[in-house]
This record gives sequence, C-alpha cells and structure tokens, in this order.
Amino acid sequence: MKSLSAFIAIWLFTQHDGATFPPSTASLSTRQTGLLDCLYNNSVPRTVSTSANWTEFVISYNIRLQYDPAVIIIPETTQQVSDSVVCASLNGINVQAKSGGHSYASTSSGGKDGSMVVDLQRFHDVTVDEATGIASVGAGARLGNMALTLNEKGRALAHGTCAGVGVGGHFTLGGYGYTSRAWGMALDQIVGLDVVKADGEFVHASAEENPDLYYVMRGAAPSFGIATTLYLQTQPAPAVTTYFGFSFPGAAPATSIDTAVSSFMHLQDMAQNASVTTRNLSFGITLGTHGFQVRGVYLGSASDFNDRISPELLRGLPQPSSPVAVQELDWRGNLELLNGGGLAVSTAEPYTARDNFFAKSVAVPEPGFSDAALRSYITYIANQGASPPAPVRWFAIINLDGGVDSQINARGSAFSAYGHRNLMWTVQNYGFVGAGNAFPESGIGFMNGLNGALTDVLDGEGAQYGAYINYADPTLGADQANRLYYGDELVSKLKGLKAALDPGNVFAHPQSIFPSD
Repeated sequence: MKSLSAFIAIWLFTQHDGATFPPSTASLSTRQTGLLDCLYNNSVPRTVSTSANWTEFVISYNIRLQYDPAVIIIPETTQQVSDSVVCASLNGINVQAKSGGHSYASTSSGGKDGSMVVDLQRFHDVTVDEATGIASVGAGARLGNMALTLNEKGRALAHGTCAGVGVGGHFTLGGYGYTSRAWGMALDQIVGLDVVKADGEFVHASAEENPDLYYVMRGAAPSFGIATTLYLQTQPAPAVTTYFGFSFPGAAPATSIDTAVSSFMHLQDMAQNASVTTRNLSFGITLGTHGFQVRGVYLGSASDFNDRISPELLRGLPQPSSPVAVQELDWRGNLELLNGGGLAVSTAEPYTARDNFFAKSVAVPEPGFSDAALRSYITYIANQGASPPAPVRWFAIINLDGGVDSQINARGSAFSAYGHRNLMWTVQNYGFVGAGNAFPESGIGFMNGLNGALTDVLDGEGAQYGAYINYADPTLGADQANRLYYGDELVSKLKGLKAALDPGNVFAHPQSIFPSD
C-alpha cells in the first residue's frame, strides 16, 4: 500500500498550473529538485551530494566505474521504499536497488549518473521457519551472515563463496555456488519475495500470488522491482563435505598448451561420466599463464572421494604439486575455507570493501568446449597472457554448471527468467589493478582479446553461447547484453512482461530490459 503522504505527493506533482507535470520533458535539474522535494515531504531517509556522509555511501564496490546518483535512499521500512519509488516515478528518475553493491557494472550505483539508488543494507534480518525450512532473508543481508544464521538452525543454501556479497542481487540474478549442481542456482531456492513495484505498490510474489512478477524477479529483478525480503527454501546442512584442491604445474598453459588442453578435456569428459560424477560433485578450474588449478566440493566423505573420484580426476593429468588438499569438513568449515576466512561481515554503514576491475564472461553450452575453441583460448593465455598491459593482472575461473544430473540444467526457461539452463561451463575472465591505479584502455583491449580468443571460435562453430549477468560487462550495448544474458526468446518474453509491469521504465540501467513497443 502507498502511504497517504505518497498519494499527496502524486497529486502535487501531477498538478502544475492546472496541467499535468511532464517529467520526461522537464530538465534533469527540475526533475531532481522535484524528487528531493517529494522525498522530503514523505520523510524518506536519504543522503545527497551535500550530505556529510555522501562520499562514504556513493563510492562503488568497483571503483573503476563510479557514478553520481541523484540521491541515495537509506530506508528502514518498506513504506519508505515504496514512497521513494513513487517520488522517482513522478519525476522521471530511474531507480536501482543496492543490496550488497558488488555489481560488476556498478548498476547498484545506477549504472549511470542521475539515478535514484535505494540502499537496502538495513534490511538484513534472517529468520528460519523450523517447520517448513523456509528462511526469510532481508535483501540487504550478506551471504556470510545469512549462512551463519542458517547454520545455527542446521540449514543451508546454494550460493556463492564470497561472504560480503549481498543476497538481493546475487539471488535474483542467478547465484552460482559449489552446491548448485546438487541444489540449483541460488534463485531456484526462492519460493517468494516481497516486492515494491514500479507504481510503489508493495506486494508478495510467489507461484500463487503475482506469478508474472515472481517469474521476472528470479533472473531479471533490476528491470522490474525492488525485493525487500526473499523467502528461500533451505536444505538440511550436510554433516560432511569434502573440499579438494589440486595444482598441476605441468598443465600450465606456458608449460605446454597441448597438456593444458588435454587435461581440461579430460575433466570435461569426467563431468559427463555417470560412473564417477553425480550431482554431489562440483568443481572449477582456475587458469593463468603459469597456473592450472582444480578445486571443488564433494557432498560426501573424504574416503569416498579418495576411493571413487580422485583416481579418475587425476588419471592422465600431470603430477599435482604438493601438498594436495583433500579435507573433510562440516558445512560451516566448508564455507569458511571457500571464503578464505570467517563468514561474519560487519553491518556497520557503509560497507567499505572495494576492487578496481574489468571482467567478461562466456556461458558455454553443453556438451562443452571443442578442442579448437579451448586451444585458441589457452594459446592466448600462454602467449599474450604472459604480458598483460601494466599494471593489469588477471585470472580466469571456469566453473562447472552442467554434466551428469546437474540440477542447474534440470529446469527450463518456463520456471524462471534465468537464461542459462543448458550450460556446461561458465567462464569468468577477470582483470584488476590496484586501488590507486587507473585501469588502462589497453587493459580493456587485452581482456576483450582473452574473451574473443574463445568466442571467435564459438561463433565460427555456430555455438549458442551466452554471458552471465552477475559478471556483467558494461562495454556491451543493451541489445547485445540482453541477448547474451537471456537469449532471444527469453528477451522477447521479458520485454512483454516489462510493458505490463513497468511500462514507464522506472527500473532501468544501461543494460536493463526495455518495454516492448
């Protein structure tokens, strides 16, 4: 429901000397002034460029992409979120939510200057219904804090490894973790959401209530609304997990391109071998010019891993370096090891973690890499990868989505607005520099070349590859980004739903879904 003050604000801003106030044709400064007046009249907590705390709140996680919002809302109630959205809509100002702020393209800072950012960090409560196992999680909660609370109740979810990432964006856009092959993507666990719509209405969305909104909020949320609370179907926390990590110096691209290719192809074959691989096994491969590492998680005992899986994993690969890591852990210990430390993240405002980076991705469909595509990619790593433009450093992580009995691929596009239900691998190419350095244009070219070494061959093979929206590439135009993130068929469906749910394009950033004509 909209508050009385919001309805008054609507009346005020639709009356202008007896005529309708036209936000789309008014100057930006006029619209921003109208927005701030409306927020003031509705007592919405906010910070603006003249506020003492503005600098602290406005800095993006990816400091390479810094934008200047019109205002940052810091709400404590859903009513304040609703009122702020109404005020922005009335004044023709685009809106984006910020849960953890880790957007690769800084869309959680608007993705451009002049947007209204709704910072949800005060929405961080986590509770569990012990009868159903459904967790109620504020969109501003961070993965580590959520995982700790769930673990205290003996529950678990599939999600990423970085404790500081916010729940809202991670879950509503995908959310890959080492248990995703067993339990699905993070968004597959969403059974309901509390959402503020483009008209400011606060509703619950589920398979039974507002099903169209429920559909789009699982995969394309930034284009359709602001989720304030997510309802997540948890799993019993595994009593035993096994972490494994191997480094193969002999398979490093600079050591031998042929060995790197054959080693990777062996792992790809193993992932499709039902006598070895089940949904309970997941792993990723980290590549650098001088590195070839495999790490993952098995939902089972170390003895079972060592007896049944490890021999096949190692068969035909070069000798791993010592020490080999195979470690049996409880659920919390597993999450802490993957995170590289404790899971608790301070809720002090504002969040201060930063990076300075540019990333690209390739979503590779089943059955996976051809020899030619992989060879082209690894050859670039071995040669050009040895000397990236200073001061750029880089790495590549290639995570297994598909293979035997993958629960990521068990669902289709009718289930949610997630565009990748046929993948074998998701490739993340990540270039970074120090906080005090500028990321050079030549570094962008280097990373484009790394990605292109793979996609150029995939194009030639006619492969229907994509890209992963949680590794957003801001250099892509909206049409290309939408096609890569969702595929043409899903994009068409989303555009139609956008026209129905947000015809005024309130929730928008440079790569968001636009309404169909």
